[in-house]
Amino acid sequence: MLGNTNFSENIKYIGVNDKTIDLFESQYVVENGVSYNSYVIMDDKIAIMDTVDPRGTAEWEGNLKAVLGDRMPDYLVIQHMEPDHAGSIGRLLEIYPDITLVGNAKTFTMLDQFFEVPPTAERLVVKEGDTLELGKHVLTFVMAPMVHWPEVMVSYESSEKVLFSADGFGKFGALDVDEDWACEARRYYFNIVGKYGSPVQALLKKAAGLDIATIAPLHGPVLTENLEYYLGLYNTWSSYEPETKGVFVAVASIHGNTMAAAQKLAEILRDKGEERVVVADLAREDMAECVEDAFRHDRIILAAASYDGGVFAPMSDFLHHLATKAFQNRVVGLMENGTWAPCAAKTMRQELEAMKDVKVLDEQVTIKSTMKSADMDQLDKLADAILLR
Repeated sequence: MLGNTNFSENIKYIGVNDKTIDLFESQYVVENGVSYNSYVIMDDKIAIMDTVDPRGTAEWEGNLKAVLGDRMPDYLVIQHMEPDHAGSIGRLLEIYPDITLVGNAKTFTMLDQFFEVPPTAERLVVKEGDTLELGKHVLTFVMAPMVHWPEVMVSYESSEKVLFSADGFGKFGALDVDEDWACEARRYYFNIVGKYGSPVQALLKKAAGLDIATIAPLHGPVLTENLEYYLGLYNTWSSYEPETKGVFVAVASIHGNTMAAAQKLAEILRDKGEERVVVADLAREDMAECVEDAFRHDRIILAAASYDGGVFAPMSDFLHHLATKAFQNRVVGLMENGTWAPCAAKTMRQELEAMKDVKVLDEQVTIKSTMKSADMDQLDKLADAILLR
């Protein structure tokens, strides 16, 4: 899916692509980079919708000046204070010191933490339902706290029916890369916003009352068609419902023996009719993608080696990620491996039982060092149990 930045005669895209970044937020692999989106509404009054990360300030400034020409901007609407969107505010104030900064009360608390804003800078504090008239274009501000910072708000422009959605409906990937939207939007959502399902649900309820023709996020393409599809996915994700029927097998194997047993279990599941079985090596694959797959599928099998009286570190790390992202409402099967004191399953079960509405199956596989023919019966029983769910 190539990035769409086409708007109208009066709303212009001035964002930038960043293909030099290796890790978004210093933790998420972004092989195809990321976009930092910013927009300008041209009317009797001019409003800039957010800035960009400092990595793109120079290019963004050039884009802004090319759109403005000889005109001066009146407002900067600050929807989200995270540096990848607010990072160029300091430079904007240098070149346009008379601009009015628009945000809510929490916005300005954070603004003064990130920047030494001149005391002469004009500030317009807005709250839920407040409007800003630019001429024919009118912005209505909708508070969206904890999607995914407490100061977040979104803006609805009524004349062209545009929802400026902050980090909502964003995705990894530069805009000139042709890729499926859902894959990278899903990985983005669950790893960044995933903990905050309830606030996202609250925002979706507010959005349902708006006549939206276009969604303009702060990352990824502008969405102009089939909006029901994107809204539907966000509803599924934020309500912690599985998106796909299938089994995700997450494996933490030291010498390859646990992986061999997990692969055999996957083979048994397929032979018994499970159409989708995805196996991931937690020690080597992108952790963010593994988190995405855990939330995507309706059932999971965790297979891990015992280690230091607990569970092998990649599995411990995976479980930590799931817990911090509010993983819930799933069925989980367990497989452990150990040579003298198998203890991985006990450790994993304890971690899972602290999560909301996670059903851990009683059927459990314990491998002693390597998988043997005598282990086939317990593999078969776990496969049957997971298939019945």
